[in-house]
Amino acid sequence: MTLVRHELRQGKLSFLIWTASIGFLLAICIFLFPEMKGQMESVNDVFASMGSFTEAFGMDRLNFGSLVGFYSVECGNVLGLGGAFYAALCAVGMLSKEEKDKTAEFLLTHPVSRRRIITEKLIAVLIQITAMNLIIYAISVGSIAAVGEEIPWKEINLMHLAYYLLQLELAGICFGISAFLRKGSAGVGLGIATMMYFLNLVANIADVAGFLKYITPFGYCEGADIVTDGSLDITLVAIGAVIGIAGIVIAYLNYTKKDIH
Repeated sequence: MTLVRHELRQGKLSFLIWTASIGFLLAICIFLFPEMKGQMESVNDVFASMGSFTEAFGMDRLNFGSLVGFYSVECGNVLGLGGAFYAALCAVGMLSKEEKDKTAEFLLTHPVSRRRIITEKLIAVLIQITAMNLIIYAISVGSIAAVGEEIPWKEINLMHLAYYLLQLELAGICFGISAFLRKGSAGVGLGIATMMYFLNLVANIADVAGFLKYITPFGYCEGADIVTDGSLDITLVAIGAVIGIAGIVIAYLNYTKKDIH
């Protein structure tokens, strides 16, 4: 597991920055809630009259006067986008950086198979994403307790689980793409995460584009759906799992045969 430890050390600064940033923003949103709670009835009326914009973020089905409704939109966007960006960046450069940094020749001269290299790099990605989510979950629950609000355990757990699965799916997709790249991977990762986010907005606004929910992992992370149904959409989650696993399989197939310079 030497390569795993190496990747974790190499990605430590990025991990700390992203985790601290997302955790800090989540805590700020939660600490603002008690001050804003009394004003949320008027906010609900404003959002209800904003048409497509309201539907895009699922705000037409949530009560901003409740912690769950507020958390779903405000904290959900922070965790959704922040987590997606980090997962994509973490995975998309994992296999390509050896060629970009001119270290591939050094790595491949060691008595380690390419399959083992891929496996250990994948494990490093999963450890970083999992650790970030555990820390952020603790910050979130701790912040809710600190402001004296009752913790809606079921909704909070489901939302954090959904965003964790989203990050794993994006990481799988970007890990697969990483096997084909030789340099300039950061922009690709951010672009994929952003595209997935906006595909979900389009699916929310236009009924004719509803099929996009089956493409983007943000489709099963809708706070309004989770709060209303009290569960995740298993069909969308299963499709997302297949897509993420397919990305990983593609990474193995391509990287083991790739002509690495």
